[in-house]
Amino acid sequence: MARQRLGQHFLADAGWREEIARTIRVSPGSIAPIARGGDTGFCWVEIGPGHGEMTEHLAGTGAPVYAIELDPKLAAALRRLEKRFPNLRVVNRDVLDTDLSGFANGRKVRVYGNLPYYITSPILHHLFANAEIIEEIDVVMQHEVALRLVAEPGHRDYGYLSVVTQYYSRPELVLEIPKTAFAPPPDVNSALVTLRFPGMRDNLKGLEDMAFLQFVKACFAQKRKTLANNFRAQFETEAVRSALTTLGLRADARAEQLSVSELAALFQALTKNPKQA
Repeated sequence: MARQRLGQHFLADAGWREEIARTIRVSPGSIAPIARGGDTGFCWVEIGPGHGEMTEHLAGTGAPVYAIELDPKLAAALRRLEKRFPNLRVVNRDVLDTDLSGFANGRKVRVYGNLPYYITSPILHHLFANAEIIEEIDVVMQHEVALRLVAEPGHRDYGYLSVVTQYYSRPELVLEIPKTAFAPPPDVNSALVTLRFPGMRDNLKGLEDMAFLQFVKACFAQKRKTLANNFRAQFETEAVRSALTTLGLRADARAEQLSVSELAALFQALTKNPKQA
């Protein structure tokens, strides 16, 4: 039985499970399936395996699989699969309290998850904090959130989550999944999103991640305001307008109009000349 407080919606439709497995290349029916065997050079981390709907597909690749399940009852039931798959380890823990590097052991990490909708953003941020060891993330999430991850500048869905996602990865919405694929069905449609690493971050040298992302968060704090007005407490208004003009951008630009690279360039220009106390 699903536990509502944990946001559990299990991928009950076998047809959709196979469709996802084919898409992430863990089905023998995939166009270019991942090579079978233990020496794959990466391990899987599965977030929220539930009843093991996709765990068998992942374990069937032969790569090490760490299935992280918060619900102790589900974790206990999943241990039956450990007997069939010696490469599988069930971990009864909150993924937000889990050190992914401890699983990697020198390998790259691939992540699959059917994410609880209420905690999607914190999980993504936790994964991005481990960007150095992650090769790819394939996650099922609320369709509305998926649109935000892949949104481009100027689109109504473009915001802080778009920027942080595209800073670390190259997101792609690859499947739209109906409510009826789940039991119990959620109130909204879902999507499978693939995040390939690295993202823009590797092209933007000299940035300190946390400082830049705090800057981006401030940019979008009042989305409809111009950047010059948004930053009055931190930077001289004229300095913001001047920096935008120097970068070839409108002096009255808003955050939603700037790409990741443009936001990075603005950050670097302004942090050289912060407002003096």
